[in-house]
Amino acid sequence: MDLPGKVSLITGSARGIGQAIAFLLAKHGSHIVVNDLLEKEGMETVQAIQKLGVKALWAKADISNEQEVERMFSEVFKHFDNVDILVNNAGVGSPLMVEDMSYEVWKRVIDTNLNGAFLCCKQVIPRMQKKKYGRIINISSVAAKKISYHGSAAYTAAKAGLLGFTRHLAYELAPYGITVNALCPGGTLTPRIRERVTQEEMDAEIKRFPIGRWALPEDQAKAVLFLVSDQAEIITGQALDVDGGELLAWMDFETYQKWRKRFVTKG
Repeated sequence: MDLPGKVSLITGSARGIGQAIAFLLAKHGSHIVVNDLLEKEGMETVQAIQKLGVKALWAKADISNEQEVERMFSEVFKHFDNVDILVNNAGVGSPLMVEDMSYEVWKRVIDTNLNGAFLCCKQVIPRMQKKKYGRIINISSVAAKKISYHGSAAYTAAKAGLLGFTRHLAYELAPYGITVNALCPGGTLTPRIRERVTQEEMDAEIKRFPIGRWALPEDQAKAVLFLVSDQAEIITGQALDVDGGELLAWMDFETYQKWRKRFVTKG
């Protein structure tokens, strides 16, 4: 799965899932563009990646802003001739109920999670088409297939929209040798989750995952590595769930076992 000489841009990669993806792709030979609004963490990530022996570029930009996205890619293309791999990872959420949510909050979530992916794709598509090669990964969520556990209706809507965008864009770009896929992480122990959820709550929520543990950012990165590798060159328009079985469970596993034992006892 080596990616020698490839250039990967990962939005929202100063920490969490995006950072784990950046590190893993760098370890497999890809040069990395780190995008985020967290400048201190972003620069630290760039420095850590450079120690792996590949090139790394810091690109601060709000990907929900068209002008900032255009400026970012203009700078990126001055350093690298092309972006071979685009991972649309940046995202925001809100815990508010619809009745308590302002239009500004709704719009911010949609703009970042969905419109930001559109804006970044617009920048890389012409060069990928010219090169007849490209890998685009949109980081969606299991929320796109059910609802968001820690997010809101805005987050659920944005992530579901991202799956539709993935399918349609994959169809448009397939003739150019460009694949477009989505990743749907389940509960993942990102810094954001660790900041917002107590250890007691995290332990209790393990019941949601039949595999018996939360996913880690590194688990999501491994799936991205597969999707951008030559081993997945025929796969496009798909959404890969990396969720420890979360979507399989219509009840938590402990309750399921108790329910099953009732019938085993009765014979």
